[in-house]
Amino acid sequence: MGTDTSPAGAPVRPRRPVPDPEVAALGLREVKKRETRQLISDHATRLFVEQGFEDTTITDIATAARVAKKTVTNYFPRKEELALDHQEEFVAGPARTVRERASGESALAALRRAFLAAVADEDPVAGFAGHEFSRMVADSPTLSACLRGLHDRREQALLTALSEAVGEPAESVTVRTAASLLGGVHRVLFQRIQELTLAGQDNREIARTLAREAARAFDLLAPSLGDYAVRP
Repeated sequence: MGTDTSPAGAPVRPRRPVPDPEVAALGLREVKKRETRQLISDHATRLFVEQGFEDTTITDIATAARVAKKTVTNYFPRKEELALDHQEEFVAGPARTVRERASGESALAALRRAFLAAVADEDPVAGFAGHEFSRMVADSPTLSACLRGLHDRREQALLTALSEAVGEPAESVTVRTAASLLGGVHRVLFQRIQELTLAGQDNREIARTLAREAARAFDLLAPSLGDYAVRP
């Protein structure tokens, strides 16, 4: 390593950072919390797949993870969050894509680009969850209802983002229609991934199929939304 220099160009002696015990302790606590959360989530997923979501209790999960029942509910207040533990990412994803679209890019183009990238990555949030997990969700009335609610919340978040993007109120019929169409295509494609997964296809096969089908689905919206919410 070369000698460090000050902004004025004068050599300075490299200083070794002094560890802050409080910061170090906070870091260790955060690591421990993440590890505990992941441990609980892993055991919950295993039990849900083996026993079914409806038949697995919080007590079962706490026993398997060797933690108190209250510890489980502290990390996951609702049982559904143990199974569908990427809820906020799922809900916020399309809205974030719209807000972060490039200059000259429409909302449709940004969402298409982001979805096809998720398909190429076989992203679990996009629906690539594997056969056992997808079957567990499909067999659970509670999780199926929760998933429908998440799709509704995602469309509402997208509505807000589109409203901001075009400077029109969220009550505008144009904004509401655009959000419904763009949210709808995401819902259809997510369901398509689930269908192919439950039919026995592996993620690689599904990704190849969805790359073609998603392109066609987004193409259908191009005549009406191709120039909508283009970022200056």
